[in-house]
Amino acid sequence: RSTVNAVSFYPRVCGCCGALRPRYKRLVDNIFPEDPEDGLVKANMEKLTFYALSAPEKLDRIGAYLSERLSRDVARHRYGYVCIAMEALDQLLMACHCQSINLFVESFLKMVRKLLEADKPNLQILGTNSFVKFANIEEDTPSYHRSYDFFVSRFSEMCHSSYEDPDIRTKIRMAGINGLQGVVRKTVNDDLQSNIWDPQHMDKIVPSLLFNLQCDSNIGPIQVSLHTKEKESPAELTERCFRELLGRAAYGNIKNAVTPVLMHLDNHSLWEGKTFAVRCFKIIMYSIQSQHSHLVIQQLLGHLDSNSKNSATVRAGIVEVLLEAAAIASSGSVGPTVLEVFNTLLRQLRLSVDYELTGSYDASGNIGTKIIKTHEERQLQEAVIRTIGSFANTLPTYQRSEVMLFIMGKIPVPGVHPALTNAGSGGNEGTRMIQIMLLKSLVQVTTGFQTTNMLTALPNSFLEPLLSFSLMEDPEVRLLVLTILLRVIDRHDNTPKFSRISIISDISVLKLKVDKCSRQDNLFMKKHAQQLYRHIYLACKEQSSGPQHFETLYTLLALISMELANEEVVVDLIRLALALQDLAQTNEESLSVYNRCAVHALSAAYLNLICQLTTVPTFCQHVHEVIEMRQKEVPFLLPEGVFRENPKLPATLDKLEGDVLFQQSKITEVLGGSGYNTDRLATPYIPQFTDEDRLSKRKSIGETVSLQVEMESRNKTQSYENCVSIQIFPDLTVSLEPMQTLLVQYLPHSHVSSHIIWNHVEHLSHFDDNDSYVLSTLPRPPPSPSGTISSGYGQTQSRSVPVYEMKFPDLCVY
Repeated sequence: RSTVNAVSFYPRVCGCCGALRPRYKRLVDNIFPEDPEDGLVKANMEKLTFYALSAPEKLDRIGAYLSERLSRDVARHRYGYVCIAMEALDQLLMACHCQSINLFVESFLKMVRKLLEADKPNLQILGTNSFVKFANIEEDTPSYHRSYDFFVSRFSEMCHSSYEDPDIRTKIRMAGINGLQGVVRKTVNDDLQSNIWDPQHMDKIVPSLLFNLQCDSNIGPIQVSLHTKEKESPAELTERCFRELLGRAAYGNIKNAVTPVLMHLDNHSLWEGKTFAVRCFKIIMYSIQSQHSHLVIQQLLGHLDSNSKNSATVRAGIVEVLLEAAAIASSGSVGPTVLEVFNTLLRQLRLSVDYELTGSYDASGNIGTKIIKTHEERQLQEAVIRTIGSFANTLPTYQRSEVMLFIMGKIPVPGVHPALTNAGSGGNEGTRMIQIMLLKSLVQVTTGFQTTNMLTALPNSFLEPLLSFSLMEDPEVRLLVLTILLRVIDRHDNTPKFSRISIISDISVLKLKVDKCSRQDNLFMKKHAQQLYRHIYLACKEQSSGPQHFETLYTLLALISMELANEEVVVDLIRLALALQDLAQTNEESLSVYNRCAVHALSAAYLNLICQLTTVPTFCQHVHEVIEMRQKEVPFLLPEGVFRENPKLPATLDKLEGDVLFQQSKITEVLGGSGYNTDRLATPYIPQFTDEDRLSKRKSIGETVSLQVEMESRNKTQSYENCVSIQIFPDLTVSLEPMQTLLVQYLPHSHVSSHIIWNHVEHLSHFDDNDSYVLSTLPRPPPSPSGTISSGYGQTQSRSVPVYEMKFPDLCVY
């Protein structure tokens, strides 16, 4: 007979040779029909399965024979028989779980590999589907020698398929995604397999998934319509596979899973668009275990550092991703290095300011190859500030307080940080910009800040430097300081109710939330009240203060009255308001007409508020009478007449008298009748002047340092202020610049500062009368506890008392 006839009857071998063939081969041959379109012969397949279960030692031979037949059918393009062979393999895999299945699996994987290597899309998809079924099988025995490296590579290639037909191309890519998902499922929990989390595998798997996720976002409605009959679109499948991969990542595998994402976004310039990068990291943050969130954030921070000299748009994209990641991270998940997170962000803020001022990414000032655009750097700076706030919102209160202190320590202080005056940082302008950026960061950190104890929220180490910045010339700096104070002090969300300064006839309409002042609040005000009053008073003396400054000061006074006020504080606030009236009346600071009217209006608005809070009818009557008189005669002394567009102000403001002024004697009388301390009310408020004036308009601490001590008797029957003014004259015969630099840092410690002064000036040969008087007013430093020491130039100091008997300054004691 011809060869054709012999081939057509190959499944049923004739003659005596067929009877000599092994039984397993005969059973395998019988599952194939004469016409492949008829499909698998089910009855014979059941016989084969029963035989495999009864004689499991034959399973590996069955697999080898099926593999041999499939290879021959593929070579002869008999794809119908190929499909039957794979179906038979799938059923045998599902049915058999004996110890000898490993050898059968080797034959199965060999057949799948053969299909994946074919250039026919249908065979590739067929092989992938079989592999996915196999991946879902939980094997009873481990495998010591199985390798999936080929499958990772091949499925990754299929994910990047560029087949001409878009429908077939999509099917191949989806098959590749399914295959990668199968590899992960099969290997992720098997310790005997090659680690799927190794970079060699992750560098193929993750970019393949991101490629499909990115491409699908650009598919139009025509392409999407091709898959409406499918269970899910390529993007949905990719995202599901990506989430499953990340969800299986243990602590030590997070880095290897995230690093390829960063590289993919770098290589394809996807940071600038932000949208796709944010989408990727949202998937990551929602998929990984919550306790691992800080690992992702640390990687992003490290990547931001490594891109420090990249374009502002790239850095801004990374920062935006950080912002989203921080918002998703659960409370406290920033990790053990909380301050390092903020240190990195603040460092990027500083670098951005340097780039903006120098126009170069090179610190030496050379022109960089990339053009720095100011508006892009500004956008980056704002993004960093928002991210700082987002991170802070994930922290508990005690950690947020630490962050506030940390940022405060980074704000440059003129004279203390001389390095900020170099050309590389833009000199004074660079210092100013960094101050503003860091204060804006503090505003973000304090947003939503809630605390029950003001002593811990505003400790000395934070409050004193913060208030010092309120004395600087820059109006923006002063406004930011006031805003920070409002955020911390306001614990009942009353700030919006005082956003505009005005005369409120009935404050009940504001529905204010007021709680009784706690013991901790009383301690805080006892310790820091005079500092707050002083800075409010000095802020009103600034020529550059505008409407927003006065509105913020009014809000601050109102919040102190509701959050921290006891009877003593109320009296002091009334004294402060009257002192502001006197400031505008006497005009010793030569304020402009607008500023004087604004101070008068601030005083009136606050007295109108505090009189209603005290609920003393006669006090309210006096305040309302003065306000009514002003409305008739001098409306420009009220908020409604000053804080508006184009206010009608007089050319000059003559000294005011009579009923348009609030009378301290009258207020003392009416409040004294209600039980308030009349002696304290009768004493005009005079602000204390301290070393903080070094940050005001003075260029050197050697000009004027005013020290004032306010003392009150224990029974509060007498109150007086004793003000001593010390003048250090600039015409001394020796330069005092080194002393000035040291004083800026150490002046709060009186013993240290006096010691420095005496060490610098005791050896001078002559002083004039004024200089001698200056030195006579300074306290001598305490003797050394270690005995007689040399003070220089042959002079010695006598032995001191023992250390345990010495009284050290409070600031020197922890």
